[in-house]
Amino acid sequence: MANAPSAEGGRISYVQGDLFSCPGTDSLAHCISEDCHMSAGIASIFNKKFGGVQELLEQQKKIGEVAVLKRENRYVYYLITKNRYFHKPTYDNLRKSLEAMKFHCLKHGVSHISMPRIGCGLDRLNWSKVSTMLEEVFEDTDIKITVYTL
Repeated sequence: MANAPSAEGGRISYVQGDLFSCPGTDSLAHCISEDCHMSAGIASIFNKKFGGVQELLEQQKKIGEVAVLKRENRYVYYLITKNRYFHKPTYDNLRKSLEAMKFHCLKHGVSHISMPRIGCGLDRLNWSKVSTMLEEVFEDTDIKITVYTL
């Protein structure tokens, strides 16, 4: 259960455990498709815990954007990285979604985000590339990111 700081000053820390055991004030993030079809992987757990599929669909977000739900003291970020649930995302689309999430975080004073290894479960992206991208996107902010692995 130890936190291992990242090479670049600890912007990203890693925790072994359940993502949903993170502090209730942390915002959460994960990847979904534009069709908001959340029936597999961690997306299905987000769907059960936070609902809001209709609310997400009404935001009409496109690939490379982020849909957001406000739940109690935090935001839940839905990174739109692909068109349909059975497609695979590109690194470029993930980066655009991360940039959109960063913009929302800065605008709303979000200082902590907890997430799984986004894009690396059913979506099969390479974690070393994704973690480098996270560092790059958030390097000019004070936002702390905690990545949970089971």
